[in-house]
Amino acid sequence: MLRPIAVADGRFRLLASGSLLAALSILSPPAAAPAAADDTTPVRGSAYMGMGVLAHDGVLGSPAGTRAAQTEGVDVSSHQGDVAWPTLWNSGVKWAYVKATEGTSYLNPKYGQQYNGAYDVGMVRGAYHFGTPDTSSGTAQADYFVDHGGAWTADGRTLPGVLDIEWNPYGDSCYGRTPAQLVSWIRDFTDRYQARTGRAAVIYTSTSWWKQCTGNADGFGATNPLWIARYATTPGTLPAGWSQYTMWQYTSTGPTVGDHDRFNGTPDQLTEFAGG
Repeated sequence: MLRPIAVADGRFRLLASGSLLAALSILSPPAAAPAAADDTTPVRGSAYMGMGVLAHDGVLGSPAGTRAAQTEGVDVSSHQGDVAWPTLWNSGVKWAYVKATEGTSYLNPKYGQQYNGAYDVGMVRGAYHFGTPDTSSGTAQADYFVDHGGAWTADGRTLPGVLDIEWNPYGDSCYGRTPAQLVSWIRDFTDRYQARTGRAAVIYTSTSWWKQCTGNADGFGATNPLWIARYATTPGTLPAGWSQYTMWQYTSTGPTVGDHDRFNGTPDQLTEFAGG
């Protein structure tokens, strides 16, 4: 008789322990699982020309006229992979810019196929650098760019290097810098590029970013050609200091390669621009 009582007693104690655990779990719920990492922020190095234009400025139309009106170009980076340059050439595209670098650590793994491929089909081509003022100085990034594909030669087929300075895809739109700090950073980059190459760097930007993040600085128009980004029927109002643009990125949805651009001039003027 004692054994059954002991078993029953044991079962009772076990049930009591389970009830206690259940009660405690109500009073002290399990710790919440760690929040999932934000997977919406791009990986460093993956930025490309016009990455933030759609998000900040949208699409306001497309330009009128044909490609014969202005010399057609494209801009590419690693996210396009191997580019079909013969197809682009046959479609009327005559110039191209290729992303070479970002910051002081990223090199475009497709740079060779893209930069040399454009040249091989007959295009005038150049390189661009995606600036990240929150990672290192403008001088350091200009040196890195020149040393890794951004140099210029007076062969009539090489366009001057471009500083792509636009919406920050990795965080704060203005890279956590004041307008004065950004103007100083851009000045350091462009001064260093010109000292290293003998050419003034082209500045690629959007008017909205330039106004918000540099305070609409007007000190670059006299020396640095403008490449304006605006997906609309016209380039619109230009940033302060520039009375005209040299190039215009007008869409991100073109054939073969999405990012299409227009040079503000004739093919002969494009050759002259390349030659310096």
